[in-house]
Amino acid sequence: MTNGNGAPSAAGAPPQLNVLAQYTKDLSFENPNAPSSLTPQPTPPQINIQINVGANNLAENEYEVTLSVEGKAESAGKVMFSFELIYAGVFRIVNVPPENLHPLIMIECPRLLFPFAREIIATSVRDGGFPPLMLDPVDFVGLYRQNMERQAAAAQAAQVKPS
Repeated sequence: MTNGNGAPSAAGAPPQLNVLAQYTKDLSFENPNAPSSLTPQPTPPQINIQINVGANNLAENEYEVTLSVEGKAESAGKVMFSFELIYAGVFRIVNVPPENLHPLIMIECPRLLFPFAREIIATSVRDGGFPPLMLDPVDFVGLYRQNMERQAAAAQAAQVKPS
């Protein structure tokens, strides 16, 4: 058997990534200043979004990946709405080299979860009386690199710590 370039393919089975489950772990939407927050505002609200990714090993080859999205819209110093969503999935990952496993879990798994989390947030904001909030796509590779750099800097600072 060849790999398409005329060279023999690796003897091992191909890598597999399966989604076993997806679910909302936590969802909160607050509209603390309604109904006044629902009236037309003189300026568009300032919207701040934070996204984090976490993972837990559940069993051999099975991982729970959580995508945490928090957001707040403010106008004239008042909160118009805020939300918090923790959306998760259970993934089975087999035949992936160990050096590729962590990036796969922290980049590809949240990338698969994101469209579903985005829809939940848009619907929640719409049901709260506002236009749907359509989150921009997320660069999970960039987010992964930032987290790895932050962890490396923290580890280096811990080693240099004076006694």
